[in-house]
Amino acid sequence: MKDARVYLRHILECVAAVRGYTADGREAFLRDRKTQKATLRELQELAESTQRLPEAWKALHPEIPWPGISGFRNALVHDYLGLNLERVWEIVVRDLPPLQAAVETLLRDGES
Repeated sequence: MKDARVYLRHILECVAAVRGYTADGREAFLRDRKTQKATLRELQELAESTQRLPEAWKALHPEIPWPGISGFRNALVHDYLGLNLERVWEIVVRDLPPLQAAVETLLRDGES
């Protein structure tokens, strides 16, 4: 098992990529398939990284919605044809900023 910080840093890299891809706003995201696909892939990798963190470690950090992130990963992988892009956009703008802040705090505080 890799050090948790490796996965936490990867989560932040994914968040940064998603923010870059979606910087032109909702309408640009909804009309550009390439942006959608790139965003979805980064979200999938982000969620996968959370699944590789030790369960005992995640239990120490209940402020992060680990089960929701895991469930979203499963939808990305298994229900890709049923994804609602409006819902994905909501996740990008509503859920990623607090996740980013929480992960930054964990890294800054030396959690591993």
